[in-house]
Amino acid sequence: MTKRKNHSPEFKARVALEAIREEMTLAELSKKYGVHPTQIGTWKRAAIENMATAFTRRGAAPEQVNAAEVDKLHSKIGQLVVERDFLADASHQPSRDARQEMVSKDHKLSVRRQCALLTLTRSSLYYEPKGESAENLRFMGIIDKQFLETPWYGSRQMARYMKRNNHQCGRHRVRRLMRLMRLVPIYQEPNTSKKHPQHKIWPYLLRNLVIDRPNQVWCADITYIPMQRGFLYLVAIMDWHNRKVLSWRLSNSMDAGFCIEAMKEALAKHGAPEIFNTDQGSQFTSGDWIDVLTEAKVKISMDGKGAWRDNRMIERLWRSLKYECVYLHAFESGSETKAGIRKWLAYYNGERPHSTHGILTPDEAYASKTEPMRLAA
Repeated sequence: MTKRKNHSPEFKARVALEAIREEMTLAELSKKYGVHPTQIGTWKRAAIENMATAFTRRGAAPEQVNAAEVDKLHSKIGQLVVERDFLADASHQPSRDARQEMVSKDHKLSVRRQCALLTLTRSSLYYEPKGESAENLRFMGIIDKQFLETPWYGSRQMARYMKRNNHQCGRHRVRRLMRLMRLVPIYQEPNTSKKHPQHKIWPYLLRNLVIDRPNQVWCADITYIPMQRGFLYLVAIMDWHNRKVLSWRLSNSMDAGFCIEAMKEALAKHGAPEIFNTDQGSQFTSGDWIDVLTEAKVKISMDGKGAWRDNRMIERLWRSLKYECVYLHAFESGSETKAGIRKWLAYYNGERPHSTHGILTPDEAYASKTEPMRLAA
């Protein structure tokens, strides 16, 4: 029987720091340190959430607990016992992957007991995925390039394309890889967005709207960025009127955090737009994303089912970025990818004229028109 590993806080902090730097994929970090990718993701989130505690005032006196609070805690213990029993017998539970993420080796409860409460087998916790094979990464590159040429291809048509070109990649593998790359065909079809079943979907606000000035409407989208040994995800915030990329972030996971960081940067640099439009992806319907927009008093708009035309501007950005930068350089590491994309986006914003505005670049088009002054209430 394999002995359970107990990692030191210093080791966890070092691994979490490398994950935060986004220079390696979770699969590469797992291979380097011998830790499950899910566990690395948990350490990464914990490090980000607890970062503020490093700046708390030292020497603060601990809070005193009175008798009433003790009685309240005893009552809470009884409630938790009932809830624990309910959890063990609940028929509607989260997915297996979500329940596996709930298990913590540092918890006071033993792993055996946690698995029993979550109806998991302990053996499933120690399975270490090997990441995508070299063959799958090669297929993903082929699919990504073809999708830029024929964005209406679904998994069936893409599988036919692969077969005609002598690639041994069947429809089920094509479908899984397209989902992993977040590729959705642009034809009218229900449920085209990977929305979260418990998240609110906001109404679409752009129907028949004339968009004629900067900071009137912003949009955001996520795309897959291939590298020589793995892949990353890229999110970009774009001004709808002039196509200027206001901010962007790379990440080795699909958590909403890197999207929120990009949005906060855009708000800090350029102020708040009147409307922010996205698809119904779970990153853009999460509570943290919505809270930031609500606090900035931004109207939230979301594409309807099958409304693929609303993303056409940023999809063209992805096509140009991949053909003019990503595919030409075949970056090896996250740091190289980040530097290459930063250089190309600076060129796109500042030097490359956009057809929508004639000879003006997105930077020049963004600066040429200002928002009308708002009268005080």
